[in-house]
Amino acid sequence: MASQYYEGIGRRKAASARVRIYPGGTGNYVVNERDASEYLTRPGDIEISLEPLRVVGQEGNYDISVHVYGGGVSGQRDAIRLGVARALLEVDAEFRGQLKPAKLLTRDARVKERKKPGLKRARKAPTYTKR
Repeated sequence: MASQYYEGIGRRKAASARVRIYPGGTGNYVVNERDASEYLTRPGDIEISLEPLRVVGQEGNYDISVHVYGGGVSGQRDAIRLGVARALLEVDAEFRGQLKPAKLLTRDARVKERKKPGLKRARKAPTYTKR
């Protein structure tokens, strides 16, 4: 890959992704040093993670390298999507006008709620028994 790159950090739930996009590429997409199709195996995950490129009409113009850790499959996918969107802003600030209405620049702050004492989960109470 070329030496000049633009970087964006994306987070979702417990996942964190460092995304680097290299201009003038051929659309090569690598996640944790593996091909993206090998890492993101669920149907539609690759399309969702590359949605910011599609919105700004730059599909196939960048090589993408991602280091992602923590969380699960959906959290990692959404962290990558936010990282790609933020990296595109580094390339050209004019992309903000297309990415913001598509809600691709907003960090989804929803995380798992902590378990409370006396409950089975965050809010589920034990079954009431009369006797």
